[in-house]
Amino acid sequence: MGIILWIIFGALVGWVASLFMKTDAEQGTILNIVVGIVGAVLGGWLMSFFGKSGISGFNIYSFIVALLGAILFIAIVKALRRA
Repeated sequence: MGIILWIIFGALVGWVASLFMKTDAEQGTILNIVVGIVGAVLGGWLMSFFGKSGISGFNIYSFIVALLGAILFIAIVKALRRA
């Protein structure tokens, strides 16, 4: 994917993950993009670790993988903030 698609994909994934984790009020657009991109990388790495394909483009499977990674990333950040 090109850099523009990564930004759009990251923004969309980060926004949905922040809604799911109820952190949308704390996050702005830039943080949503960062969370979405980090989530895509994390989710892709985890899926390849389990023998499945990672992020393969702008499709539903990649969105779900990135969303799971972003939710995991937000959960880790929330846990570290409490500690």
